[in-house]
Amino acid sequence: MANKGDKYSDKANGGQSFSQFIWNPSTKEFLGRTGGSWFKIIVFYIIFYICLAAFWALMLLIFYQTLDEHSPKFTLTDSRIGANPGLGFRPRPRTENIDSTLIWFKNGNNEDNWKYWSDSLQDFLEPYEKTTNQQADTGAYIDQCQGKKAPEDGKFCFFDIKEIQNNCTSGQNFGYARGDPCVLIKLNRIFNWKPEPFTQEDLKDKNIPQFVKDSYAKPDGDNMIYITCEGENAADKENIGPISYYPKQGIEFKYFPYTNQPGYLSPFVFVHFSKPAPGVLINVECKAWAKNIKHSRMDREGSVHFELLMDGF
Repeated sequence: MANKGDKYSDKANGGQSFSQFIWNPSTKEFLGRTGGSWFKIIVFYIIFYICLAAFWALMLLIFYQTLDEHSPKFTLTDSRIGANPGLGFRPRPRTENIDSTLIWFKNGNNEDNWKYWSDSLQDFLEPYEKTTNQQADTGAYIDQCQGKKAPEDGKFCFFDIKEIQNNCTSGQNFGYARGDPCVLIKLNRIFNWKPEPFTQEDLKDKNIPQFVKDSYAKPDGDNMIYITCEGENAADKENIGPISYYPKQGIEFKYFPYTNQPGYLSPFVFVHFSKPAPGVLINVECKAWAKNIKHSRMDREGSVHFELLMDGF
């Protein structure tokens, strides 16, 4: 049976062993190593990490030599984005409802009920207004593109928002105060993507709207990505009311392709809902129409979905 003296002796020896591990005066070792040993291992790790950092820096430099600052290495069908553009809409819901697609407002004199939506559109249009005010023909990368004329290499066609009708302007609060809201529809950017016109054989497809078929019979009718919006379901079609498009019901081919031109501004269409039914949730689907735009409701390719809900006074 161990006595108390033995326990105290063990504790004393343990404490002495630990203190000797920290610093052993007889061997002049700190944490089990002499000064020379510590010097060697510190120098080793300094050289090791310098070599490691140099290796990764060299690999990163080689990697950057394979990249182009102005264009992606893989484009169109070779890229993850693909060659089938989707559509986007503005205004978007508030950041706390970022996953929502609902445009919900109340028209009337109280700005708090609709001002967010109007301000969001105004913020989006600010770059367009700056370009317009600076006289587009003086821009280094902007081309006026009269008629069907395509832009010069490295430039993009000037999209003049002054052509938009008065119903969808900031001066009219984009219709939200009156209860006839405007929603901006644009194509998502895909590097070097160019729209293709339908052929006469393509136009025999019964899924293509009659409006698009009739437009192709007009002069320059094959030079437009047409945009159509409608209610998704029978009830939505009944409640959505009349629809107008500004400045045109489509986007001209001359605004493409997007090749990362400095200051590039995406063309768009304003969809004006003149008399949506108040107090009713309306599901809206907008589609873009061109030969190389395919539609998938599940993946939202070539189309966009959003909801309108206007509370009455």
